[in-house]
Amino acid sequence: MISYLEGRVRRMPVDGPVMVLLTDGGIGYEITLPTFVHHGLQQRGISEGDTIGLEIYYHVTDRQPKPVLVGFQDTKQKTFFERLIGVEGVGPSKAAAALIFPVADIARAIEDEDVTLLRRMPGIGDRAAQKIVAALRGKVTDWAMDASGPSETAPVKSPEEEAKEAVIAEGVDILVGLGHRPNDAKVAISNALDSEPELADDIEALIRQVFRSLAGVA
Repeated sequence: MISYLEGRVRRMPVDGPVMVLLTDGGIGYEITLPTFVHHGLQQRGISEGDTIGLEIYYHVTDRQPKPVLVGFQDTKQKTFFERLIGVEGVGPSKAAAALIFPVADIARAIEDEDVTLLRRMPGIGDRAAQKIVAALRGKVTDWAMDASGPSETAPVKSPEEEAKEAVIAEGVDILVGLGHRPNDAKVAISNALDSEPELADDIEALIRQVFRSLAGVA
C-alpha cells in the first residue's frame, strides 16, 4: 500500500484533477487531487518541475482492481477524507470530486448542520448531505476549529452547473469501477455532455456513449 509519495511534478493540468508525480526511481504515479488540494498547491506556486511530497489515500477493491491514488498536502486533510468516505454512499471517487471547498469549511458546515453548503459540493444531493451530517456531526470538530470568519470558497455555481457536475461524478464512479482512469473518464463524460446535453437525463445512455468514445468508435 502507498501512503506517501515524494517526487517531481511531471504533469499538473491547470484545471484537471489528475497530476503525475515522478519519483527518484523513475516511476510516474497518477494522483487524483481534490479541487481544494489542487488550489492549495497552486497558491503555493507549485508547478511542473517542482519537487513535492503528498500524503496518499490508496484505494483498490475487487470491483475496482486498478488502484486509485488520492493526494493531500498533509495527514489532517487525508484523515478528514477517510472520515468522509466512511459515510454510506460516499466512495473515494465521489468524495474526491466533491471536495471543492477547504476541509475546515466543510467540517464547520457539518457541525452547524449547514446542508446548503454541502449540497453545493458536486455529486452531493440533499439525501447525501443529510447522511454526512448525521454520520459526522460531533466527529469533525478539530477540523471545524480551523475555520475562522466568512468562508472564502469556490464561486457559487448555477443549478445547471451543479447538476452537470453531479452527473459527471456519478459517471466517473461507474467508469472507474470498470477499470478506466479517473481523468480519462471525466474528460470523456464532459465531452459527451457538451455534444449531447440531453444525455444528462439518462445515465445509462451517457455511459454507452462514453464507452463508444473510449473505444474510439464514432
